[in-house]
Amino acid sequence: MKHLFIATAVIEVGISLALLIAPLITVQLLLGAEISGAAIPIARVTAAALLSLGVACWFARADVQSRAARGLLAAVLVYDFGAVLGLGIAGIQLPTAGINLWLAVALHTAMAIWCVALLWRKAAR
Repeated sequence: MKHLFIATAVIEVGISLALLIAPLITVQLLLGAEISGAAIPIARVTAAALLSLGVACWFARADVQSRAARGLLAAVLVYDFGAVLGLGIAGIQLPTAGINLWLAVALHTAMAIWCVALLWRKAAR
């Protein structure tokens, strides 16, 4: 679980900082689409949520045996599953979606599978 928390922290803090600093460029690279108006502050609020997830994972990396860490692992699974669905639907609906979007879908799919494997292993004990 420690390695998953570290990987999640690095990935989510990185993308959150990109969204906070340059939401227009980040969304363009991810979705191949422009954003404007209300989408810009929504991207920044999303960045704050991702930053909080990354920070929580970073601090939990040394405490993987607690019930709170297991709860955080479940939350990461819910997030990754939601990201796969949300980005996957965007990829199907947006004609501008490129390789970066599908790489993000693949990454979140792999992370979700990793979460399920860890939760399954913990449940089997």
